[in-house]
Amino acid sequence: MNMPRKSIIVGLVALMAVAGCAREGSDVQLTRIKNEGTGPDEFAVLPSKPLQAPESYSALPTPTPGGANLVDRNPEAEGIAALGGRAVTGTGIAASDGGLVNHTRRYGVTDNIRQTLAAEDVDVRRRQGRVNILNIGPNDDYTNAYRRQWLDSQTEQRRLQARGIVTPAAPPPE
Repeated sequence: MNMPRKSIIVGLVALMAVAGCAREGSDVQLTRIKNEGTGPDEFAVLPSKPLQAPESYSALPTPTPGGANLVDRNPEAEGIAALGGRAVTGTGIAASDGGLVNHTRRYGVTDNIRQTLAAEDVDVRRRQGRVNILNIGPNDDYTNAYRRQWLDSQTEQRRLQARGIVTPAAPPPE
């Protein structure tokens, strides 16, 4: 009576191993967040600025198909403004922001950083997908893949303070 139970367990383990190998060759999805419904995707909606009436309706510019709307967000310009710079509407960098740009580039700039990070991320997801076949339950595979790269703020604060480095914006104790 004990023998059939063992063979059922061995069979189930073998079936799970074969099913886990079926993902090979596809893009490994680390998170299990899926939009299965027919409603809108709330992450695809970008909030816009509040509408405002122009000073003069006769002085409005001519509409340009495909052009920007006055209430559309411009994350790049908002980021520049948050850093203390002045947003540029055309291409290039304003002369008044040269110091800011030079300061941000003081340790060097990698021109193809986006492509490099994308390739590294694909490699991490591929390796994590092979190892994480039997991960059962409501886990976030993305967290498991990148947990070793997290910065422990408390440990880093203690390390810096031991070297005599002042940390005025230290994280609060946990």
